Amino acid sequence: MELAYDLHIHSCLSPCGDPDMTPNNIAGMAFLKELKIIALTDHNTARNAPALIRAAEQYGLIVLPGMELTTQEEAHVVCLFAETEDALAFDAYVYERLPRIRNKKQVFGEQILMNEKDEPMGEEEYLLINATSIPFDDVYDAVTAYNGIMIPAHLDKSTTSLISSLGYIPPESKFTCAEVKDLSRLHGLLHDHPHLENCRIISDSDAHYLGDISEAVHTLPFANDHPSKREILETLVRPPVHTEADATL
Repeated sequence: MELAYDLHIHSCLSPCGDPDMTPNNIAGMAFLKELKIIALTDHNTARNAPALIRAAEQYGLIVLPGMELTTQEEAHVVCLFAETEDALAFDAYVYERLPRIRNKKQVFGEQILMNEKDEPMGEEEYLLINATSIPFDDVYDAVTAYNGIMIPAHLDKSTTSLISSLGYIPPESKFTCAEVKDLSRLHGLLHDHPHLENCRIISDSDAHYLGDISEAVHTLPFANDHPSKREILETLVRPPVHTEADATL
């Protein structure tokens, strides 16, 4: 069974996220677009994930708590978790390694914490889009320690991706899932970076506005229509089985 997903969505807690990206609005739009699995991945924080998880219950959506981590090298990495407690514990780990630079909301935008009723619960005072002090080489072990998975984000992007930031994929990399925004560029990425041949490749919206949330075009295979969050993570990091058809990509 194939289930439609979008695993890279920002809320109004990200300073670059539109104010309309509230928990209920995100859940409602994902439902209208016939998605089954979504993830909230604000910049360097997971603190709006609990509200979205609760808001999405009325629609039967599966919501993975997560974040889009910015490494020391300014490479973006999607980090996903099965349990909210693990996501929030990782949030605390990352927050300790975030520069204490106050947000200028008139320049970067507001960073609004929400509850499941879309009521503001406060604002994050420190700018969340800065690079943390966590080097890319440490991300896999750090995320794994909190029972999560790492997915290098938008590898085809000319800025803030692993490839644009480091210039290459470290040969000792352990990740087995990666995100590509434009799948028409996948063949070239596979040719230039052989590590990706043993990775599951996903494509997400990186939505900062409601209208940008993905349509139900990208899917993942499951045995039933309501897999557990742990099963979703295991599917994401399970290397794909290559077929002869893959050679035509």
